[in-house]
Amino acid sequence: MTAPPDDCLARNDWICGEYLTSRREILWDAVVQHLQLTVVSVLIGLLLAVPLAVAARRWRWAAGPVLGLTTVLYTIPSLAMFSLLLPVYGLSASLVIAGLVLYSLTLLVRNILAGLRSVPEETRQAARGMGYGPIRMLFAVELPLSLPAAMAGLRIATVSAVSLVTVGAIVGHGGLGNLIYTGMNTYFKAQVLTASVLCVVIAIAADLLLLGVQRLLTPWTRAVQS
Repeated sequence: MTAPPDDCLARNDWICGEYLTSRREILWDAVVQHLQLTVVSVLIGLLLAVPLAVAARRWRWAAGPVLGLTTVLYTIPSLAMFSLLLPVYGLSASLVIAGLVLYSLTLLVRNILAGLRSVPEETRQAARGMGYGPIRMLFAVELPLSLPAAMAGLRIATVSAVSLVTVGAIVGHGGLGNLIYTGMNTYFKAQVLTASVLCVVIAIAADLLLLGVQRLLTPWTRAVQS
């Protein structure tokens, strides 16, 4: 009877410090790609969601189509979504980003719209009385007061994007998902567990970071809670 090997990689352990040291560059590259895909997709989604939510708030007839379309997009399974976008973007990082942008619209548009609708009408009337036009009132009054709801949507959309990036492994652009996918195919336990844990860490860190930003941008909410 032979003794088990001393190397945790040779034993194929789930927890293996040797994997962290020997695959440090691979892990770092995967984390960077994961963060890039997440940040770019959420920022593009935010840039699209704000005007859509503003349009839905200003024109009631637009609310139904905007909310309906974004909701339908969110119900499409991720694999199907990437397949539908494949003829346009090919096997590229843009394919993953486009899919994540479409998924983020539902969460972002709904929360931004909810925030805009929560602005008291008395506040809008007071702003009009002070000579605020529609554009100035939007940026100086409505958007700042809608920040709590908008930031809540941004936090959910970001955490969701961190998770969905891993699906991009099917086209070779999944960040840590690439390591999870190849690790599962080869039953490389340490790689699967390490990449999965890093995904969770990124999601938690992103949520805490955005929560801190939210608290800095909305100090009046802390005063109300206290």
